[in-house]
Amino acid sequence: MLGEIQTLGAALVAISPIEKRFARGTVEKYGLQFPVLVDPGNLVASTFALTISVPVPLREVYRGFGIDLERVNGDNSWTLPLPTRYIIGRDGIIIAAQTNTDHTLRPEPEETLAVLRELAG
Repeated sequence: MLGEIQTLGAALVAISPIEKRFARGTVEKYGLQFPVLVDPGNLVASTFALTISVPVPLREVYRGFGIDLERVNGDNSWTLPLPTRYIIGRDGIIIAAQTNTDHTLRPEPEETLAVLRELAG
């Protein structure tokens, strides 16, 4: 997939609130071949109104599954970024955008490729 993205003249970048040390581990664990940029405290995501706050009762459920956002994100905000895909032209204009209010559903890679193929003509 990454090769085709590059062939279409695009670059793939992920943005996450996880601390740098965890971002590096994620890249290594999953063999990611694209950069994972760190957004401390979800500052960038919040600027675009792309965050949700995990309700207090749900935090214990997360902890029960071993998910400790305070440790991984390095703050106590318990906010999550909404999965969002932006395709931005060389001129800096957003060409396509997709956001899901369910933080567990991410844009499918094939959908991204389809948009890029269409733009490439």
